[in-house]
Amino acid sequence: MPTPRFVPLSSYAEYSVVEMERRAARFRADLARRRTVREYSSRPVPRRVLEECIRAAGTAPSGANHQPWHFVVVTDAETKSRIRVAAEEEERAFYNGGAPKEWLDALAALGTDEHKPFLETAPCLIAIFAERFELRPDGAKVKNYYVQESVGIATGILVTALHHAGLASLTHTPSPMSFLNQILDRPANERPFLLLVVGYPARGAQVPEIGKKPLKSIASFV
Repeated sequence: MPTPRFVPLSSYAEYSVVEMERRAARFRADLARRRTVREYSSRPVPRRVLEECIRAAGTAPSGANHQPWHFVVVTDAETKSRIRVAAEEEERAFYNGGAPKEWLDALAALGTDEHKPFLETAPCLIAIFAERFELRPDGAKVKNYYVQESVGIATGILVTALHHAGLASLTHTPSPMSFLNQILDRPANERPFLLLVVGYPARGAQVPEIGKKPLKSIASFV
């Protein structure tokens, strides 16, 4: 068993209570502008921006610091088209008998259906994979821990980073998503976690008229 090695915490910055409140309120107000977008411009997204946002996602905490995630950035038009075809096949099954009525009723307010043109019109897709175990170069398998939780946190940071950078996104989860392994040539130890659509909103883009629950409905202080 390796001996743990510790170094001084040099990156922490403490703020006054007033400054903390200001920063927290400003951050919350900025995130309140974030909306899930389904209508995209085809304008390319700078690669450097995507790289920095993925680096931010990679700072997420993870079980035993194994960082069990892999991000595949897709900008190739043919590959995006293949993903759309495969995703819409799964979505047709979902919307035409595969999903319970309660789920479809819940989705009705969002106006979604089996048609997913944004998978082609958006300039970028980011396929997020969860690594169930790590494959070492010598063929050894190393178990990863709290994979779902770890990848979920990293994905949340990625969505936030993209918004902070000035881009829109959409979380898409056709089920099953195993077609992503085949199309993107990912190994069997990786399971598709989520497909993130990224880009600039189309001119005149519209979003559902919805709101968020107030603080008293989502938090308790004891």
